[in-house]
Order: sequence, then structure tokens, then C-alpha cells
Amino acid sequence: MDYKALAQETALEILGYNQDTTGWKVVKTSKKITVSSKASKKFHGNLYRVEGVIPESTTNLSDFLYKPENRVTWDKALKVYNMVHRIDSDTCICHTITQSFAMGSISPRDFVDLVYFKHCEGNMDIISSNSVDFPAYPPSSNYVRGYNHACGYICSPLQENPAHSKLVMFIQTEMRGKLSPSIIEATMPSNLVSFILNAKDGIKALRSPSGCGHHQGGHSSFLKN
Repeated sequence: MDYKALAQETALEILGYNQDTTGWKVVKTSKKITVSSKASKKFHGNLYRVEGVIPESTTNLSDFLYKPENRVTWDKALKVYNMVHRIDSDTCICHTITQSFAMGSISPRDFVDLVYFKHCEGNMDIISSNSVDFPAYPPSSNYVRGYNHACGYICSPLQENPAHSKLVMFIQTEMRGKLSPSIIEATMPSNLVSFILNAKDGIKALRSPSGCGHHQGGHSSFLKN
């Protein structure tokens, strides 16, 4: 499989979702975070759009969101997040195991995703992911193997305050297994709000004296550790 070509194609899809203003329905607003959805064209489920503001520069935020070594310390939805194969400085394959959620009614899933970073004009960053088959990590009987259709983050400087970032997230996750779509639709918006809140808390903790301090490295440093 040409992973790099797929990665670049996925980033363009995410950019397309960001430019698409039609058909979105707001399904939740909480703490200045907005979750919208529309029917996915990839599977029988929803494409979700999540928008919020993070009080951090775009460079630091982009770097923070996908650093495997600290992801599980702040993303409470995840049990495991490991980079398992590096393709180049901007592209890698990650293995993820989620926690159970919806009070245990949705059991842990695992995912193998192709993750790609793209820096665009205007200091905008796209971090895209798409599930792939990776022979070194076949499905296991311990977890239901989920599938992420084109997902990603777009980080850009907030126009009225460039020291802060606008974060737009696109998620279209096929949980698989024997789940009722209504359970997923009922729980997903709250989980997506929680993700943004956890990211805010995580980046704040990193800035605090007891945290690790500011990370000033290049955008792809998350692939170098």
C-alpha cells in the first residue's frame, strides 16, 4: 500500500470537510464548544465536526495533539496510544486502544491509523488520520477492531487573537461490533466535547511549572521520540 499517497489524500479530504458549510446540524453546544454532524458518505453513520478555541499557539497545539508519549496522560478516552511504524518525518502508523465508555455499554475498541501532518499557508496545520491494514498489528480477539474513516484536526491562529488557536476536528468512526447506531449517536457528541476539554487541560498542565514546560521543537517532533 502507498501509505504516503493515502495520507496526502486524507489530508485533502479533511480540508474539503473544513470548507464545506452545507448540511451541518448542531447537535451539542457546551462550554464554548460546538458539535455538528451530517451523514457520512463513507459508512452508515455520522461525520462529526467539533469547533473550539484553545489558548495556545498553533505550532504548540499541533505538536501537542499527536505526541504519543503524552497523549494517554490527557486523553481520558484512550488506554493505549503508540507509534508502531514511522514512514517519514510527517507520516506514521499508530495503534490505539480506547477505554470503554457510555457506562460500559461500549466496550474498548482498537484502531490502527495512518497519521499525517501537513503545514499549510496562513500557519494552518492539518493532522489527519485514516485506518489502514498493517500486517504487524492484525485484529486481536481481545478487542473489536474499529475503523476511522478520514478524520483529523485543523489548527489555525484565531483571527482576533493569534496567540490562541481555533481547533476544528472531524470524526467519522465506525465502531463495528454489534452496537446500535442510536447508542453511538447519543454518546458521541458528549465524548467529543470532553476531548476538547481534556486537550485544554492537558496543554495547560504542560505549561505549568510542574509540567514539562513549553515544547519549542518543530512540528514533526512527535515522530522523533
